[in-house]
Amino acid sequence: MQDRRTLFERLVEFISPGPDSTDELIEALADAEQRALIEPQSRVMLEGVIRMADMVAGDVMVAAPRMDVLDIAQAYPALLEQVIDTGHSRFPVIEGGRDNIVGILLAKDLLKRQVDPTLDLRTLLRPAVFVPESKSLNELLADFRSNRNHMAIVIDEFGNTAGLVTIEDILEEIVGEIEDEFDEVAQAQHSVYPLADGSYRVAGGADIADINHTFSLQLPQDEFDTIGGLLAHRHGHVPRRGERVLCEGWSFTVLLTRGGAVRWFKVQRVASPASPEPAAAP
Repeated sequence: MQDRRTLFERLVEFISPGPDSTDELIEALADAEQRALIEPQSRVMLEGVIRMADMVAGDVMVAAPRMDVLDIAQAYPALLEQVIDTGHSRFPVIEGGRDNIVGILLAKDLLKRQVDPTLDLRTLLRPAVFVPESKSLNELLADFRSNRNHMAIVIDEFGNTAGLVTIEDILEEIVGEIEDEFDEVAQAQHSVYPLADGSYRVAGGADIADINHTFSLQLPQDEFDTIGGLLAHRHGHVPRRGERVLCEGWSFTVLLTRGGAVRWFKVQRVASPASPEPAAAP
């Protein structure tokens, strides 16, 4: 094939060759940002695209023990309570064990049972998509777009459930954290939501002063501004989904983490142990 480059273009490339590795390409993007050739947001997105090429489903998945799943044998009220409590839009549905995923249930489809209580839950399930841990994110994103799926179940080399990955998990590798409707409300300083069972949904970014006022606590406000930061310090590390931190008679259970920080807690008062009965007189 004939080289159509001009002598000048070949001379420039000889004097100043282009990047030969991913690291050099990222350095070139940083240099372009410093010279105001591209915006900082564009540089971050381009870096995300470049780094994502080397990532696989196992790198961004929610591990199986932290997956929120629905059991097809659960009664409708229990299913509805769990959907409301976790706030997800879709759930893997299991039968007989967490490794036996029989389909995906969209939260909006569950409302059909409210209209017709005789409706079989199985008829509402959508097929689950299974992918290996080694599937590249580029390929997975292309599959999501072509098949219009938003969630895939990740399996390990033995065919067991390793976790799940959503289209949002992949897009966040490119554009950064995607805020949802709960995040918008939290930014508006409404960060505590009472739930039907008497517990609360609390944003990890809630001000400690607001938490003290709501739950009648006396948490220190001099070192940390947010309840998530304070509890992570007391716990020794940022708690993962499902982990619980006890604080002055209240239980803070992690519902959602993103970007190395807790986004939402479920907060419940810890039941006081029953007082021991006095010993009978001899």
